[in-house]
Amino acid sequence: MDFLDALHISSYETFLKLVIAAVLSLVIGLERELKRKPVGLKTSVVIATFSCLLTIISIETAYLAEGSPHEGVNITMDPLRLAAQIVSGIGFLGAGVILKRGNDSISGLTTAAMIWGAGGIGIAVAAGFYIEAFFTVAIILFGIEVLPPALFKFGPKRLRMAEASIKIIVSDTESFPIIAEAIESNGVSIESLSIFHHEGDSGNVLHQMAMRVSYYHTKETISLYQEIMAIDKVEEVDIELIN
Repeated sequence: MDFLDALHISSYETFLKLVIAAVLSLVIGLERELKRKPVGLKTSVVIATFSCLLTIISIETAYLAEGSPHEGVNITMDPLRLAAQIVSGIGFLGAGVILKRGNDSISGLTTAAMIWGAGGIGIAVAAGFYIEAFFTVAIILFGIEVLPPALFKFGPKRLRMAEASIKIIVSDTESFPIIAEAIESNGVSIESLSIFHHEGDSGNVLHQMAMRVSYYHTKETISLYQEIMAIDKVEEVDIELIN
């Protein structure tokens, strides 16, 4: 099959399927983003669109194989053989959901999905689905580079908030409520708070506040650090952004 013949495989219905898969996956991804769950907008778009592409390839190549140009060769194929392997790929990605960093955040899901999807693009090109491959890449780039930043800037309040893990060393326990109130007065919402103490190098008792906070993306991390350090009784501050 040469390049020009392969172009005839494409159809508006195929493009429509890819677009619908991407749009519907955005609904799921948006719900995950609003609840601050690991599989968000980008990962959902990548998985759904590439899964749709691989299923289309699997079905169409089965029909192409039936009309094999080789005389005396009868090729029979399962139309959903490739689609069945999608489950294995998604299962591999699912394992990443239970792998967490020290601050209980999860990273790398979208990268893992992109690696898996790159294999799908390779399959599409090898099978002669050139236009589908180009169109899928365009949808993916739009879904992870254009749409999420726009939603994070103009979407619901929850999406416009950044999250961070903050550890604060204070001099005495009586300062806890004062510090928490001062942090929230600077436009920061405390999502969770843990308090504990341990002995310092010199044997003195140190009190620590570990909190998960959210604030608007417009606030710089340096500004947040300076605001917290300026609070009375605060000895040390450690801030780590959660992606």
